[in-house]
Amino acid sequence: MHKEILLVEDNPDDVELTRIAFEEAKVANRLVVARDGAEALDYLFARGEHAGRDPNDLPSIVLLDLNLPKVDGREVLQAIRENPATRSLPVVVLTTSAEPFDVEASYALGVNSYIQKPVDFERFVWAVKQVGLYWLVLNHPRDN
Repeated sequence: MHKEILLVEDNPDDVELTRIAFEEAKVANRLVVARDGAEALDYLFARGEHAGRDPNDLPSIVLLDLNLPKVDGREVLQAIRENPATRSLPVVVLTTSAEPFDVEASYALGVNSYIQKPVDFERFVWAVKQVGLYWLVLNHPRDN
C-alpha cells in the first residue's frame, strides 16, 4: 500500500501539472490536494472536514506552496515541525519564489528541500518527477 502525497497548492494549473508529472513518472501514490494552508492542517491533524481520518496515517511527503490563502505555507511548515506526530514528515517547498528570504525562512523552519517551480511545462514536469523519484523511491524515511 502506497502512502498518499499531500499537495498543498491553490493554483489549479499547477495541481494538474503535478498530477500529469506523477502519472508520467508512474508514481502509484494517491495525490491528495489541499487548496489552502488551513485545509492542509485540517488534513494532517484530522480535524474539520477531515475529522474522520486516522491522524496516524500520514502522507509519504508534503509538497507545499508558500503563498497560500487562509494560512500561508510558512505557517503550515511551522505547525508541522512543532507537532511531535508530524515533526519528521518530509516537506518539500514547491513554489514560484526564489527570494532569498523565502528560501532562508523555509530552511529555518525545517523544510527538507526547497524547489523553485519552473515556469516551462516540460521543466515543471521534469522537476516534479525528480521529487517523486527521490522522496518516494530513493529516500529511506524515518519510522514514526
